[in-house]
Amino acid sequence: MSSKRFLRAEQTALDWHAPGLNAGVDEAGRGPLAGPVVAAAVILDPRRRIVGLADSKKLTARKREALFDQICDKALCCAIAEASVEEIERLNILHATLLAMQRAVAGLRLPPARVLVDGNCLPQLPMLAEAIVGGDAKVDCISAASILAKVHRDRWCAQIDQQWPQYGFAAHKGYGTPEHLAALACHGPCPEHRRGFAPVRAALDDRRDSHCTPAAIEPG
Repeated sequence: MSSKRFLRAEQTALDWHAPGLNAGVDEAGRGPLAGPVVAAAVILDPRRRIVGLADSKKLTARKREALFDQICDKALCCAIAEASVEEIERLNILHATLLAMQRAVAGLRLPPARVLVDGNCLPQLPMLAEAIVGGDAKVDCISAASILAKVHRDRWCAQIDQQWPQYGFAAHKGYGTPEHLAALACHGPCPEHRRGFAPVRAALDDRRDSHCTPAAIEPG
């Protein structure tokens, strides 16, 4: 799959402001071993200020939940999108993330004139875009997007934990914690695990070497 479909080459800072609406974009779930990668896009309403916006990783879960509701209520528009485990496996995690970002921007009810993306890579978009390293801590609309993406993915983890309780998704959110790796070694990967990620692949290989059938082909 050619990266040109997803990746935009121009990443230099824009030294002028395009007239029209600005959308912030961020993702959640690039690092975990399971589940979709999530992206959100937000256009804030300057007339309806939201107090407390910050990098989602610096906020408590309760604060993120409260801000999630405020953002959905007060923003001019917002959208949340995913790229699936199958798409992550097929495209790789970077291009799946960029695809989720494309979908989030396309899902906005109002078309932005300019898109501000957290990080150093940009998806291909039909409007001006700028990548801002650390943007989730610097730009309110990106902070808002980071909160929506993080809460949405955490809620996914809570739901999937009910289907696959042996892995503890509600606690570790899919990251490669010692508890998660131990569960992988014991049960093998479930259908939500990203088999292209090294710890998941290693757990699968170990079970094959020991002639074990993965125990997690059905919900626990």
